[in-house]
Amino acid sequence: MDLDAFRWLLTEPGQALLARAAGLTGSDPLAAQTTLRREATADHAAAALTQARLRVRAEAKFGELAARMYFTAEGLEQATRLPVATHRAARLQAYAARTLVDLGCGIGGDLVAAARAGLTCAGVDLDPVRVAVAEANLAALDLPGAVVVADATTVDPSPFDVAFADPARRSARGRTFDVDDWTPPWPFVEGLLRRDSCVKVAPGIPHDLVPDGVEAEWVSDHGEVKEAALWSGGLATTARRATVIGDGGLATVTDEDAPALGEGGVAVRPVGRYLYEPDGAVVRAGLVTAVAAGVQGGLVDEHIAYVTGDAAYRSPFARGYEVLEELPYREKALRAALRERGIGTLAIKKRGVEVVPEQLRKRLALTGDEEGTLVLTRVAGAGTALLVRPLA
Repeated sequence: MDLDAFRWLLTEPGQALLARAAGLTGSDPLAAQTTLRREATADHAAAALTQARLRVRAEAKFGELAARMYFTAEGLEQATRLPVATHRAARLQAYAARTLVDLGCGIGGDLVAAARAGLTCAGVDLDPVRVAVAEANLAALDLPGAVVVADATTVDPSPFDVAFADPARRSARGRTFDVDDWTPPWPFVEGLLRRDSCVKVAPGIPHDLVPDGVEAEWVSDHGEVKEAALWSGGLATTARRATVIGDGGLATVTDEDAPALGEGGVAVRPVGRYLYEPDGAVVRAGLVTAVAAGVQGGLVDEHIAYVTGDAAYRSPFARGYEVLEELPYREKALRAALRERGIGTLAIKKRGVEVVPEQLRKRLALTGDEEGTLVLTRVAGAGTALLVRPLA
């Protein structure tokens, strides 16, 4: 996005054009552009239409706030979902933090959440466009805060209670999982983690990369793992944590809730009447045994993140299923068994087996009127097919 065009959008004529562009987001792009060109330059019309469409896309992350906020395409993609950022801000609030510096603030999504929680916030970013957008977002939501163009690695965070960073995980080759390719790079992150800080990282971060004394928290929003966050200094309260956010609110479980696997702890056992699929954040955090303890059950296999038990439980940390029966694991016999039961619509879930559900579903060529859910996994090392029914 052109910086001058964005700044023009913030003027009174720009706001009027943006309002008209919002009414054209469902129109043909060329026709919408032609309509706005009657009132503005090509650059201004394009900026207004782009912003209006980004606001529509942003509703999934920012809800009702999206209609008042500003975005860039890349900034929106990288921004934290508001419920996740709000949870993070609540942890800072509970820690009694008063000031925060966001080192690489992007479009200001985390600044917005922290400011809404009452923290005094400052943000820095190398990109003047992102800085302008972050400033505009604070202003649009009537929130205090300052944002400046600066290199995060040159900023002294010591005047602030907490430093926050969300390193860019992209290189010239695209998305990267190599921490040395992050911007700022991993050594900078390690330095931050020697003080009271929070660093947002990819959910796939290896456990052995997390420094000693730093808490790693994996967060899911409505069943989808969104991020991991590293908490250091006084902000760290445990080693590993999984936090799940859903319609009913927020729940969290830590390594202190997870018994060991084996003698004296959680056992591997035969499949019982119920099967539990732990939330992805729980799996990433390595806290599956906490789910097993919560449902008074065990694991179906020591290497598989499925829990089984003999009683029905509701848990924010796992989806429950009633096990109806075990079906043949071989494809030809499985097809015959499903057809015999009249199942034509089949949801396939799998863990620990080399199966591509979409391809298998196509090969099964089912045509019945009934619906079913099939779990393909390993039980005590052996491939197993279970016909299950989701618990309400």
